[in-house]
Amino acid sequence: MRQLARLIEAVVFTVLVPGTVTYWLPRALDLWGPVPARPWPLAVWPSIVSLAIGFAIYVRCAWEFATRGRGIPAPIDHPKQLVVSGLYRYVRNPMYLGVLLVLIGESLLFQSSSFLIYALVWLACVHAFVIVYEEPNLHRKFDGSYDVYRTHVRRWIPGRAYRA
Repeated sequence: MRQLARLIEAVVFTVLVPGTVTYWLPRALDLWGPVPARPWPLAVWPSIVSLAIGFAIYVRCAWEFATRGRGIPAPIDHPKQLVVSGLYRYVRNPMYLGVLLVLIGESLLFQSSSFLIYALVWLACVHAFVIVYEEPNLHRKFDGSYDVYRTHVRRWIPGRAYRA
């Protein structure tokens, strides 16, 4: 029963947080342009690929948080266990990278330089948040296990698989 509740929390978190970053805020800021008419021209396919890969990465990471970490990436239900499986074996922040790919896909789809600037500003804010809040918090919560993980897995650029 608790597993189902965590999955529901993950969906609600997704709608509220990444949903705000990728849908609600860009819509409010009027960053979207017209969607290309179907059938989509060949030039649209890179955006579709970026959107699909980004979404798949995000979903996989949310699943890892809910099932392995026994929590969600939000203060209301932090993971009880350090997540070092799935895509987290290759890079410390794959969920953010998934959202970044969605934002890049949107900027390509709408051919919007404003959207691309928005994505870069978002990435800069996330980078600062990771350094100032997330990493010190993970160090406090998971102590030595996070420190070992951190020495073997890079923050943003995927590398070789980590073996716990």
